[in-house]
Amino acid sequence: MNAAATPLERAQRHPLMLGLFLPIQNGGWTPSSASRGTDWGFDYNSKLTVRAEELGFDLAFALAQWLGENGHGGETKYRKYSLDPLLVTAGTAALTRNIILISTVHVLYGWHPLHLAKMGATLDHMTGGRWGLNLVTGFRPHEMDMFGLETIPRDQRYVMATEFTEMMKRLWRDDANVTWDGDHWSLHDAYVSPKPTHGRPIMVSAGSSDAGIACATQFSDLIFITSPGGADICEALATLPAHTQHIRNFAATRGRSISTVINPHVICRETEREVDEVCRAIVAAEDTGAVDGLMGTMTSGDQSSWRGHKRDQRIIGGNVHIFGTPEQVTEQFLQLKQAGCDGVQINFFDFAPDLEFFGARVIPLLKEAGLRLD
Repeated sequence: MNAAATPLERAQRHPLMLGLFLPIQNGGWTPSSASRGTDWGFDYNSKLTVRAEELGFDLAFALAQWLGENGHGGETKYRKYSLDPLLVTAGTAALTRNIILISTVHVLYGWHPLHLAKMGATLDHMTGGRWGLNLVTGFRPHEMDMFGLETIPRDQRYVMATEFTEMMKRLWRDDANVTWDGDHWSLHDAYVSPKPTHGRPIMVSAGSSDAGIACATQFSDLIFITSPGGADICEALATLPAHTQHIRNFAATRGRSISTVINPHVICRETEREVDEVCRAIVAAEDTGAVDGLMGTMTSGDQSSWRGHKRDQRIIGGNVHIFGTPEQVTEQFLQLKQAGCDGVQINFFDFAPDLEFFGARVIPLLKEAGLRLD
């Protein structure tokens, strides 16, 4: 690949980008007490990031969340413990050289554009242009209440996010002090250095409503999408083509092209029987209280990203279920690509060994299928 290309351009050269969705919260993506070694701590997640880079992954990403003392509840107190993704990114920056590191930040929860522009420019400098910002507004009433905020209506959140982003872009771009009296934030003789390596950091966002998609396509390079048909792969493949095309149409009206990334949960073994055994073990050890709590949180507020997802699909987790042998997983990834997905942000049940198996058995098949370049 062209050494002069940006980190994002190098990732986008692959027909299907590979990302790892880090489990920086206890329980990872699966509210089940089935046995596994997945751990929410920094040491475990930094090793996962380094190993993903060695295997050729393009992205490492982690979510941000704000929960009370019992997390989502249940016997496991699912996601009670979690790390801040911005600080995890900073910690893994010195351990990696090529992988893109993406931080999720709720920009409406007390941030000022000048603060985040400065931190983003610093992380961009530390990573040589490999840092990305997943800018989210938040939608859950209990989160806003934690910060002493009144619930902000959806369309207004995106208006605010647009102003926030435009201010950061000015700070990253302008060589002179910036003064801007906005509707929600103000800058007076503000300045940020160092300037980002490639003009601005990599920008990422998600959105399923038209207001969210309009905001995302205005400034994002990568858009995280969800399956309108739920986690079942057949239902996902039936609904994703229209959804991804809808997003591209929005981008085209702004003269922009974007890449879409979806979050599959991958369970891959040598035989279908082994896959079935893993799935059955996870479901049999379901943490009922945690699943109920998670579903209640996911369906709270006015977001629509997860509306098509069923409760039982949350036990295993992920936005789309990719289960099967290495050959079957490869075929399902090919189908996701044909449905308009440019990348996958993968989570596993038992992350470390599952990542090793994926690297040894699936990645070579992805190359044979033309989804990954050498």
